[in-house]
Amino acid sequence: MSADEKQDDVLITGATVLTLDADRQVIPNGAVAVTGGRIAAVGGSDELRGRFPEMETLDASGKAVLPGFINSHTHAVLLVLRGTVEDMSGDAIFGYMTPISFAMTDGERCALARLACLEAIRCGTTTMVEPFRFITGYGAGMAETGMRLWLSENGADALTLKIRHGIYEYDRAFGEEFLERIRAMVDQFHDTHDGRVKCQMAAHAPDVCSPWMLGELNDLARKHNLTRTIHLAQSPGEIKQVRTAHDRTPAEYLRDNDWLGSDVVAAHWTFCTDADIELLAEHGVHMAHCPANSSRRGPHLARIGRIQDAGVNIVLGTDNMTEDMFQAMKIGCIIHRGRRGSEREGGVDPAPQTVLDAVTRNAARALGEEAQIGSLEAGKKADLTILDLNQPNLRPVINLVSNIVHYGSSNAVESVMIDGRFVMRDRKVLSMNEDDVIGEAQEATVAAWHRLKETSGDIDLPAGLRKEGLIQ
Repeated sequence: MSADEKQDDVLITGATVLTLDADRQVIPNGAVAVTGGRIAAVGGSDELRGRFPEMETLDASGKAVLPGFINSHTHAVLLVLRGTVEDMSGDAIFGYMTPISFAMTDGERCALARLACLEAIRCGTTTMVEPFRFITGYGAGMAETGMRLWLSENGADALTLKIRHGIYEYDRAFGEEFLERIRAMVDQFHDTHDGRVKCQMAAHAPDVCSPWMLGELNDLARKHNLTRTIHLAQSPGEIKQVRTAHDRTPAEYLRDNDWLGSDVVAAHWTFCTDADIELLAEHGVHMAHCPANSSRRGPHLARIGRIQDAGVNIVLGTDNMTEDMFQAMKIGCIIHRGRRGSEREGGVDPAPQTVLDAVTRNAARALGEEAQIGSLEAGKKADLTILDLNQPNLRPVINLVSNIVHYGSSNAVESVMIDGRFVMRDRKVLSMNEDDVIGEAQEATVAAWHRLKETSGDIDLPAGLRKEGLIQ
């Protein structure tokens, strides 16, 4: 069925409801009433049965209902690299991620992006924030899955395919190609599918955007009233290039080009200085932190304790090669408790509630959408996830929030609703054919890697693609 075909008016009863409202209210034997794509009421089961006697009832005894997770920074197409660059040395960003994104066809990008949406749904995610390139060629495929989306074309005017050879060369004509795609993306997708799909304005990163490009992107953001996003201080190469070209840190460079503000979500912050953190906090910039992916080659270096103490709103994403927000929560909690523990007595900060907030209510605030999503409250969009608590990894339950953050996994996700429609119910995905999506993504991945080898002779195929019979 189409993801936009049918809204499900339903009364979910008997559940433990984690509202994630301002009081973090937990309602045992709770209920959520959904009608017209929105939450009509949240409360006790007996009360809501009396208020909505004619509504279809879904018995959720032994289950938890909570807001769907918001993945605040991902690159769906880069599932094409899963199982490769995590274990390779060298520069993954310009050595593999950028080249393969240019080598792929629109059909291949769409196949991988749909696989990402499938994984996201199975992991309880209802919103994906997708800054990448060539969005106009695959955004429709993502929208068809029923996901709530913020799409953005990563603007740049440095010739990114040269950077792996140590060359930073800026070209206005190359930048205009991005701007043309950005304009087309906004026209095609912004505020479509009854508001379920929106756009952001994205600059790829400070090292690949000249002041001219940052200014052009700002003009478009103002014209269309869009929030903004950017990668920030994500690599030593970025730090070096911005210092060489502008004698600034990346954060200072963004300040000088009007790219800091409460409408900006900046990802990573890996190499931010103390002064950078203060500057970003002063301007109300949100941090999109991707602890799982950023720790593949060792614990992420971002100074989360310092950033948290500065009052920055920290949200979580998956970045590359995965859409599993349970993994992001779990690894994020472990990594930063370890770093905190080395700085002070203890090692139990951040608390589980802080981590869960980062993928729900705080993530909604970073998008400027806290009035619409991020918690289960009357009047908000009906984006929710139902977890089956009768799983070995979630029992016994003493502190449910702690269990979800430390031990949760996709095996517990039973149903997912987005915009009042079930995209998965009773573990069956309704908005796409899983076998087709998986098969198409596998074929697209093999084809994309072989094309990358043909077009970029200095890039080797992963060993798995060279072994006869390993790829099915």
